[in-house]
Amino acid sequence: MRERIEAPPMVAPARLVSPADAAVRDRGRIHSFALALRPKQWVKNTLVFAAPGAAGLLGVTTVLARAGSAFVVMCLVASAGYLVNDVVDAEADRAHPVRRRRPVAAGQVTVPAAIAGAAGLFAIGIGLSLALRPQFLAVVLVYAAVTTAYSFGVKRIAVFDLVAVASCFVLRAIAGGAATHVVPSMWFLILTSSGALLVVVGKRQADLRPTDDGAAASMYPVAYLRGVWVLAAGVAITAYCLWAFAQPHLVDGVAWSQVSILPFAVALLRYAYAIELGDGGAPEEVFLHDHALQAAVVAWFVTYGAGVYLK
Repeated sequence: MRERIEAPPMVAPARLVSPADAAVRDRGRIHSFALALRPKQWVKNTLVFAAPGAAGLLGVTTVLARAGSAFVVMCLVASAGYLVNDVVDAEADRAHPVRRRRPVAAGQVTVPAAIAGAAGLFAIGIGLSLALRPQFLAVVLVYAAVTTAYSFGVKRIAVFDLVAVASCFVLRAIAGGAATHVVPSMWFLILTSSGALLVVVGKRQADLRPTDDGAAASMYPVAYLRGVWVLAAGVAITAYCLWAFAQPHLVDGVAWSQVSILPFAVALLRYAYAIELGDGGAPEEVFLHDHALQAAVVAWFVTYGAGVYLK
């Protein structure tokens, strides 16, 4: 009689856990909720200082206090928008090699907690907005409407998604002007809009890089994105030149506004170079690690500040 040989039981291969995924698993609830607010993104809200800064008013205590209050409000409302976006995208994020580590997608922050947090942050932001100006409140509400529309579908419509994200940058700058009684000039709005579009296109071009699973996330062909950022950079430099040459103010015989054109153009071209390399996905990271870009920006701040603040 032939002996029966039983096959060994099948053992599922152990799933390798990356250090990043392990760190997500070990988060505490408070830490996870804080990360869901995306505090690293708050740096974008410093744009509220742009309008009063361009007007030479940041040295006025009341103006600086109002701009600081506007910064706090925009951080609260922006974080509320991030929570809403993470709730809407939770299912899709779980299938993404990087976004699966977001607190909501990873299950570290529950959907009810995220919704409650978003509602609370938005309510506080609106309450603080009322203490500033009705015009500022109106801009905040438009900003919230744009971010909500983006989360619920605009992000999947080509071109409209670029406009929506770029408009959020512009609305931050307009909000700063509304809070501090500064009316942005035509040149300021053109420059802010074209600069914002350049940053957004840079983020989309970075999406063309393959992710951990080899997939590219961008819905745009690279030639299209390159054409858009070249156009945006050209408009930005042209608008800045026209503004600078229209400034009659001289400091000891030096037209500092015109001198500032060179470092401005160099900084913009250096950032465009980072975009072409596919490094524009996180603008704040580009600035923190590119020392040449830092030098150009500092030179621009000094020369521009001399033209605006020195009398």
